[in-house]
Amino acid sequence: MFQESFCVLLVKYGNKLIDLGTEITPTESHEVPEIHYKHEGGVLYTLVLTDPDAPRRGGYNREFRHWLVGNIPEENIAKGEVLAEYVGPAPPKNTGKHRYVFLLYKQNQGAITFDERRLSTWDGSQRKRFSIKKFVEKYNLEGPIAGNFMKAEYDDNVPSYHKHLNL
Repeated sequence: MFQESFCVLLVKYGNKLIDLGTEITPTESHEVPEIHYKHEGGVLYTLVLTDPDAPRRGGYNREFRHWLVGNIPEENIAKGEVLAEYVGPAPPKNTGKHRYVFLLYKQNQGAITFDERRLSTWDGSQRKRFSIKKFVEKYNLEGPIAGNFMKAEYDDNVPSYHKHLNL
């Protein structure tokens, strides 16, 4: 599944650096993070942030799509095509720590015409039951070539995030 040359994505929320399992609160991770990675000139990438533990650990078909950007030129995420706007971690109460996984894929065939529904921050229910595996197969992406993950659990701001997401 992972490439031999797999790298760690540099992910920062303000001054907090995410390092393979760093614990973070929903409040700390509410804004879009700064992300850096090794990239090749002229190559396009796809970046995803997914929660494989939603709505709670255990079971199948449970990935929640927190962020999805395709056709990213080199390392310029702001110039990529946003398929799902960023929404930070907001795990339900009493579900323990959730893993939030950042994965980067290479688009070997150049620009992709994605036929996915574009999701705003209000489309919470449309983000459920995502499968990164099926998405990668559908669009013939290479990788993941880089990744990172963090853990978060419920805090007192989660109810307001859920309301905003229409969950």
